Amino acid sequence: MFRQRALLQLKSRRAEIGTHGALVGLDGFVDTIVTPVGLRRSAGKDFTPIATLAELGQRISAAAGKSTNIELYPMTDKLGGNGPIMANAILAAGARVTYIGALGQPANHPVFADMAAKARTISLCEAAHTTAIECSDGKLMLGIMSSLDLVSYERICATMGEDAFHAEITSASLVALVNWTMIPNMTAIFTALTERVLPKLPAKPDRIYFFDLADPEKRSADDLRGALNAIAKFSPFGRVTLGLNLKEAQQVTAALGCGTVGDDETSLRAAATAIRAKLNLHTVVIHPRESAACATADGHWWVPGPYTSQPLITTGAGDHFNAGFTSGQLIGLDPEACLAVGVSTSGHYVRTGQSPSLATLETFLANWK
Repeated sequence: MFRQRALLQLKSRRAEIGTHGALVGLDGFVDTIVTPVGLRRSAGKDFTPIATLAELGQRISAAAGKSTNIELYPMTDKLGGNGPIMANAILAAGARVTYIGALGQPANHPVFADMAAKARTISLCEAAHTTAIECSDGKLMLGIMSSLDLVSYERICATMGEDAFHAEITSASLVALVNWTMIPNMTAIFTALTERVLPKLPAKPDRIYFFDLADPEKRSADDLRGALNAIAKFSPFGRVTLGLNLKEAQQVTAALGCGTVGDDETSLRAAATAIRAKLNLHTVVIHPRESAACATADGHWWVPGPYTSQPLITTGAGDHFNAGFTSGQLIGLDPEACLAVGVSTSGHYVRTGQSPSLATLETFLANWK
């Protein structure tokens, strides 16, 4: 059974994670979690919330041609962004991390303090901001992300020094560049790396280059194809992995003209194989909520996941899958075991709100129900 096979590999190799360093970036968000107020009785939390997104939508629609006032009650501020969440999960797994991104100016925003205490952090600009309106049936994420317009190759070099940036890449076993959708200059950064930087650095064919698009729905198909082609150009310099959730996989297959993808095992295996072949990447991994599949030149694999219908938290589940999968790659697990570590990392996180160590994952992987 895949869990037993993965456990044997994880037990024998997890101590190696501390020998690896990861360079992660390039976004950064402060997430303000809010509850929409339906009926207020007195100060503070003495109110009845608007329960569902449907109810919230009806209230907004009813204001057309008039106006309305909807109070958003702040519950908490938390670290956000694909990069910081993934970086925190990699730190919990036991690897060293350097994080470059939008963490705040002139100093890191307080939500990043815990990460900055464990990792080397370089902030390029103010953090972006998301107001997450939480209802019982989902979330509405309202983003202010103009600060991410400043993230560029030139900005990285001006902030930390070009030689220092190149040294971080040279020492990294994993380079993870995520949230392409929200960083307008990300494709240009990819091109700068493959054309101006990596050809000059010492060869490291085992280095993992990981990419996560982060829901490219608001970007054009031409932009998406341009980014995918730029990602493919990393292949001469290491092992390129493209990570996709189901929606992203559907957008990528449509942009590349390589079929459609559903959430069943056969479709996921076929889509991962088709995307990998089309772009000539080392690995493509697709992770819907209830399972995950990946493909390499050697074949394709699929595992079920520890899905729960009552998660404590869902925001960041995909980033935790990415952290688990790449941690497995770092310590040399086979693709099926990497999938198992990925779904276990995500499964543990959505149940507890905590990023697990690899030792904790052993227990989870052996006992999930």
